[in-house]
Amino acid sequence: MAAKRDYYEVLGVAKSTSADDIKKAYRKLAMQYHPDRNPNDNAAAEKFKEASEAYEVLSDTDKRRTYDQFGHEGMKSTFGQGGFDFNRDFTHSADLQDILESLFNGGMNFNGGRRRQQSREPNGPERGEDLRFDLEIDLEEALFGAERELELPVREDCAACKGTGAAAGSTRETCRQCGGHGFVVAGGGFFQIRQTCPACQGAGTVIRKPCPTCKGTGRVKTRKKLQLRIPHGVETGSRLRLSGKGESGVRGGPAGDLYVVLHVREHEIFQRDGDNLHCTLHVSAAVAALGGDVDVPTPDGTAKLRLAPGTPSGKVLRLNGKGMPSLNGRTIGDLYARVIVEAPINLTSEQKGLWQQLLSAEKLNNYPQAQYLHQQAEEFYKRRDILRNKA
Repeated sequence: MAAKRDYYEVLGVAKSTSADDIKKAYRKLAMQYHPDRNPNDNAAAEKFKEASEAYEVLSDTDKRRTYDQFGHEGMKSTFGQGGFDFNRDFTHSADLQDILESLFNGGMNFNGGRRRQQSREPNGPERGEDLRFDLEIDLEEALFGAERELELPVREDCAACKGTGAAAGSTRETCRQCGGHGFVVAGGGFFQIRQTCPACQGAGTVIRKPCPTCKGTGRVKTRKKLQLRIPHGVETGSRLRLSGKGESGVRGGPAGDLYVVLHVREHEIFQRDGDNLHCTLHVSAAVAALGGDVDVPTPDGTAKLRLAPGTPSGKVLRLNGKGMPSLNGRTIGDLYARVIVEAPINLTSEQKGLWQQLLSAEKLNNYPQAQYLHQQAEEFYKRRDILRNKA
């Protein structure tokens, strides 16, 4: 027989660990190795019992003190020669009940203890499912808001059986396997689990003669049209909730909600960055050199700006309050127009002659950036030649 492992090692904690941290360590192991999560896994069941034994000792001040002094030998007087027995020696059922609450939804019973009631009664009203609908919209719709008609598939109460699922002249019958409770008790020994009844799937009733229209489900698929108002300022990922527009409830329960998730298409002119917009402004070399008026597209229409003489390509112009409205309507972003100097093409002979005259008259100091690059290149070549001569 393998030697019994140290309790601190079992829980993966140090001897100086606090009681709260010991409980956290046990919680993690109990959730991992509980038999209901590991059906037909004897190894997991043994690990669960081993962790429970360690927790029984280390969570009790007196037992822990004895164990720290005498080890497993000191526990023989506590558990007897037969060792730890979960049904007899585990005194922390309330702790385990609390630890596994999220796993079993209050449906676990220890040694005949009183169960908590399920949150939903079989045959009671049940809320319909929420639905998600992904919708592509144009930037104009995000800018100014819009009304859209949606058509989506949903499940609604079957008109033939009025949502009961039973054929005409018949009704739902109490499930014989669970007696109408919607659950059955499984397991034995030191724990019992309340599980959804496999015969009625938790409904508490069964249908002997299903409705031919809905095949006993009580609901049928249909397509529903509804109007959607898109507020201005929405963006990709914005989610609009339409209360009560999801699938219909079961047995008189309320309908679920519809969540419309928006995706804004890319735009030919504007690119969005939060509440700001960006666009590219193409200008001629003459306007960039001499300055002049240019037309800038904005959501409100064309705006005229005057470029200063010598405006370089890449300069960004800011137009305050010409961007996107915020979703709450309190602020409006800005528009940033990036100047791009465009080279002319398809020149006539006359135009080519004029450009040739301009080219002949130009000096390097007309282009300070090019002049700076030329100077830096000359300095580079000088340093290169010095290094080569020394080599």
